[in-house]
Amino acid sequence: MNKLIAYATLARLDRPIGILLLLWPTLWGLWIAAHGQPDQVVLAVFVMGTILMRSAGCAMNDYADRDFDGQVKRTAERPLAARKISPAEALMVAAVLALTAFLMVVFFLNRITLYLSIAAAFLAASYPFTKRFFVMPQAYLGIAFGFGIPMAFAAQTGNVPALAWWLLLANIFWTIAYDTEYAMVDRDDDIKIGIKTSALLFGRYDVAAVMFCYLALLVMLTIIGKTIGLGWPYWLGITVAASISLYHYTLIRHRDRTQCFKAFVHNNWLGAAVFAGLAMNYAIQ
Repeated sequence: MNKLIAYATLARLDRPIGILLLLWPTLWGLWIAAHGQPDQVVLAVFVMGTILMRSAGCAMNDYADRDFDGQVKRTAERPLAARKISPAEALMVAAVLALTAFLMVVFFLNRITLYLSIAAAFLAASYPFTKRFFVMPQAYLGIAFGFGIPMAFAAQTGNVPALAWWLLLANIFWTIAYDTEYAMVDRDDDIKIGIKTSALLFGRYDVAAVMFCYLALLVMLTIIGKTIGLGWPYWLGITVAASISLYHYTLIRHRDRTQCFKAFVHNNWLGAAVFAGLAMNYAIQ
């Protein structure tokens, strides 16, 4: 039983925020691609696949950071850092979860989505190691977290239009914003152990950089909405998302760790606001 609890903790099944941050942009893409009426099998595969791949990614992240997590107060009790499970077990958990997600794509989705899923798996597996050499791994994470967007278009329509890549770029800006907030929590520990993050890259301009990335996200979502002719429910959702981003400024401006983490977690509501606007827009057409 203790091992099962450790495996569940390794996969972050006790913390759904990461799953939601991965799921919202995927649903944005799927709803736009399907004009609000996604194929139910495709929807089910993407929801389950998101959960499985996020959990697999967390297991890989803990494997990659197993020598660092014990030095950081917030992560010291993670299963690998606390020696509750072995590195080999962590890799086994990641492999089983990723393979299950891959088989769902093989059996239920088309070939182009299958090819894209291979790229998505590589991104998820390699992201944890970018923190050792890439000055802004949050941008790489944005690609990994947003790759469900072109996959959703491919699964629903059989092709990946330019719109999907623009939506992916918007998600990259969003990811840099919220994951910089997350990195601001661990800034001192990351300096000590030599991890590279956007919070360290931006330095004293970290708050300004976060707000710029929120602005870039909102501008790109506005352009996308106008390009495909979305109506007032979508704009209401964008307005709520903009209000949420301004609220996050009040949380992070003093760089208090607790408040920065609160802002990070609260991004779930920003993603939900955009999706709600999309869903309402297509529902009333």
